[in-house]
Amino acid sequence: MGDGGVKAILFDLDNTLIDTAGASRAAILEVTELLKTRFDDEHVVGDICERFNMKLLQESFQPSRDLTIDQVRIGHWDQAIREAGGKGPDSAVAARCYWTWKNTRLTLLSIPEPFRNLLLDLRGTLKLLLLTNGEVQTQREKIQAVGCEGLFDAIVVGGDHAEEKPALSIFHHCFQVLGVGPKDCVMVGDSLGTDILGGINAGVRATVWVNGTGTASPDVSIKPDYTVPSVLDLPSVLACLNHSVDRSAMRSI
Repeated sequence: MGDGGVKAILFDLDNTLIDTAGASRAAILEVTELLKTRFDDEHVVGDICERFNMKLLQESFQPSRDLTIDQVRIGHWDQAIREAGGKGPDSAVAARCYWTWKNTRLTLLSIPEPFRNLLLDLRGTLKLLLLTNGEVQTQREKIQAVGCEGLFDAIVVGGDHAEEKPALSIFHHCFQVLGVGPKDCVMVGDSLGTDILGGINAGVRATVWVNGTGTASPDVSIKPDYTVPSVLDLPSVLACLNHSVDRSAMRSI
């Protein structure tokens, strides 16, 4: 495990520190009400929203001078409306759907006060880095909306780099930014396939899987060192890690 204790923590953002999934569901409900004013059939309305969500999940956006992420996602709504309704209304409806969805989601996102207080406490003794995957504009807007200023020593957005989590390169970049080694770090996140696998492959001291739903691991081949229901349980994990370091030091005396 190394001779020293934990010096830095890498935090994921979405569904780890902020409830992106919950905000997204609420935003879809707002769009649903909007669409009901244009379509009489609720099944069509539901189908449109499901199709948008699917397009969002399958999205592969490459930055371009000709097309912004906002335009791409307006296009998702336009396509969803046309596919579900056969013949969609004017494109202004798709734009209204998108801006309603986006603005509602951003308004609802927040870092809960207990989480914020924990981060401030941790930063008194540790280096903290926010490591989030995703398209740059989208993630930067979330970061600004939830007020991350003063909570982290550094913020790294995957879309700014050639590779995202779980790639080794972005973890090595984070270690370099903080001036620490892998064994100095703990990786905290909700995704086994990106946060936990990436941390394991990068050789961090420990990985902490935030499993807020309490469901069984969907991938038994990826084994986090710790599983917690909330980031608020992190102090007990750190105490355990530091205790193991103390015992190792005693054995070496």
